[in-house]
Formats: sequence, structure tokens, C-alpha cells
Amino acid sequence: MGGQSNPFGSGLARAHSSYAARRDGKLLHVLNPERPLSPLTESIHEKFRAFVLDPAFPCIGARAAVNMNCYRFGIYPEMNTQAATAGLAHDLWEFVHERPTFGIDYTTFVAAFVKPAVADEREWERMLWAQLQSLHELDREHFGWDATVSSDPEDRGFSFSLAEQSFFVVGLHPGSSRRARRFAYPTLVFNPHDQFERLRARGKFERMQQTIRARDLSLQGSLNPNLSNFGELSEARQYSGRAVEPEWRCPFRAHPRVSDDRKS
Repeated sequence: MGGQSNPFGSGLARAHSSYAARRDGKLLHVLNPERPLSPLTESIHEKFRAFVLDPAFPCIGARAAVNMNCYRFGIYPEMNTQAATAGLAHDLWEFVHERPTFGIDYTTFVAAFVKPAVADEREWERMLWAQLQSLHELDREHFGWDATVSSDPEDRGFSFSLAEQSFFVVGLHPGSSRRARRFAYPTLVFNPHDQFERLRARGKFERMQQTIRARDLSLQGSLNPNLSNFGELSEARQYSGRAVEPEWRCPFRAHPRVSDDRKS
């Protein structure tokens, strides 16, 4: 999009691309509207919309993105396989380049996976970080880290980066102890970090955050113990949704861009 060629455009990536949008009430493949989407993709997409648009769902930002169709959706094969990683990297790049045309600060990319079935929070945490690590290994072939955030997951300024765009990642799976994170399929929701900064600059972020936390308290009966404001603790502690221990250390490691690595 925007005249640029997708650097994650291998044959494997294109074969497993699933970059879809909802238009006129129908889900379609953005890059090739004539290409049919599988019934499973359409089914999981409808389940996700119902999940977010449930009146009890706490995240009003996600509800806004879905209501205004300012999100993109992809369904991928088994999590952290070469095929899933290639297709997801391809589609995240497309999202990064299409997003400026949306015109609002509530945008998100939703990546759902057909497999595996997940029931254990620690296993989910391991899979989530393994998938992000694999994405990063592909990304560093072409891009450096978003310079506005830290690449160190122990740093309070950390945020995940792909195509030099930072993301706050929200993990959903059927075994989550948090009802707001309990979805039928393993799913990663990529929320662009810069939109939070724009909301904060306009004085809207804190009010939205308070509303979400109040709604989450009403839904769950307790606040997520991992919650913190950006800049207090590393947001990596929040990605999986598990209540991580104070001494928890993130298994993810960022590496320099490959071209920079070769110079050193």
C-alpha cells in the first residue's frame, strides 16, 4: 500500500496472508477482494465481533474500533509455525501502511490462530512470547526497532515493534482467568502505541483508562493485578494476561537489525 512493496512478501507469506476488513456487512480480503475467505475465517471473525461488542466487554477503545470498522482481521494456522509467522508479518506490515488512512485513534489488528487449543495460562504465555520472538526475527531482516520505545522488555518504556511501529499486544485465549481475555481461539491483538500517546496528549487517555478499569472491575469483580500506567512498569507484564510474579522476567529478546549486526 502507498506504492511501497511489502518486504514480507515471500510466497509462503502471500499464501497465508489473511488481511481482511468488514465492508458493507461482509468480511473481505482487502488485498484481493475476489479471493474468497474460508468459512472458518468468517466464523471466527463473527465470534470476535460478538465478543468485543458484548455490552459487558470492558475495553471501549476496542469497541470503538470494531463499531467503526477501523480494525483489520487475520486468521492463521498453528501459532508460531513458519507459515503463520510469515503470513502475520506480511499482514501487520499492510496494517501499518494502511492505518494512516483510517483517520481515527482507535485502530487495531486482530490475529487469531486455528491451533493449538490452549487451556493453561503459563503455556499460553510461553506461546505468545515465542510467536513475538519469531515475528521479531523476521522483522529484523528489514527493520530496526521503533525508536520511540525501548526494545528491552524489562524497561518501563518497552513496547513490541514490527516495521518500526510499536504495539501494545493483548493476548486472548480460552483458558484465561480474566474474562475480558477469554476468547475461543488463541488471539493476539496489536494496538498501535502512538495512538495512546495522541490520546494522552489530548487529555483523553486517562479518562478512557479509568472507564475501562471500572468496567473490568464490574465484569471480573477485581482489577487485573498486572495493570500499570505506561512508564511505571514494563507493559510486557500485561501481554499474556496472566498475573505474573513480581520477579517475573520476560523470555523475549530483541536483537539489532541484521544489516546493523553485520557492520559490528
